[in-house]
Amino acid sequence: MLFVWLMGIMVEKGRENSAVYLESEPVLAKEDEGKKIMYLTFDDGPSQNTQAVLDILAEYDAKATFFVTAEFSDHLDLIRAEHEAGHAIGVHTFSHRYDQIYQDSDAYWDDVEQMQKIIEEQCGSRSTILRFPGGTSNTISQRYASGIMTMLARQAEQKQYEYYDWNATNGDGDTSLSADQLVARAKEEIGEQPVVMLLMHDGAGNAQTVAALPRILSYIQEQGYVFRVIDETTPQFHHHINN
Repeated sequence: MLFVWLMGIMVEKGRENSAVYLESEPVLAKEDEGKKIMYLTFDDGPSQNTQAVLDILAEYDAKATFFVTAEFSDHLDLIRAEHEAGHAIGVHTFSHRYDQIYQDSDAYWDDVEQMQKIIEEQCGSRSTILRFPGGTSNTISQRYASGIMTMLARQAEQKQYEYYDWNATNGDGDTSLSADQLVARAKEEIGEQPVVMLLMHDGAGNAQTVAALPRILSYIQEQGYVFRVIDETTPQFHHHINN
């Protein structure tokens, strides 16, 4: 097994971009001090899997943040359903096409604006939070423009956006993993962390996430976490930028 060093800590090769190591420790709002906090986040939807995710979240009385795209146009009405159920909505780009959005900053922000129009149509207001496809630590963007992630992160702050990475994942970016593997990975990455932003996906290829979700939520509750959605009190979860 090959390991690399990231921010002074040894990380398994191939998992650097999903690493649980942040630029700084998250600082909680005063009312959440001393609590174990869980931010559930779902990327890449809505899709045919999203309604099942919403149903399971409701069953466990859990709120989440959905970073949405327009990849699956037949399911965009589920953005409204997410919003009306009390979940938070963030931008994950309109196209989710790395080769398009990471060509230059204009291409990225034009794509975001397309998604904002859909969010406003579905929810009645625009979103102020976003997640970059691949996270700020992604290196795929180097294929298209050197330094693009550094530039976009700076511009996001200038445009009054808060962007969020994560410090744990269930590994479902790999759609070949079974539900059992997703549960095990989530438990491993959550570990003993007192504040967790858990990356999951509700895209078209994520049926196994739906199958794993009840067990993941049960485990989180058993560990004593309180669910929160991303809002203005949420601490920043920023990866080290590699491009």
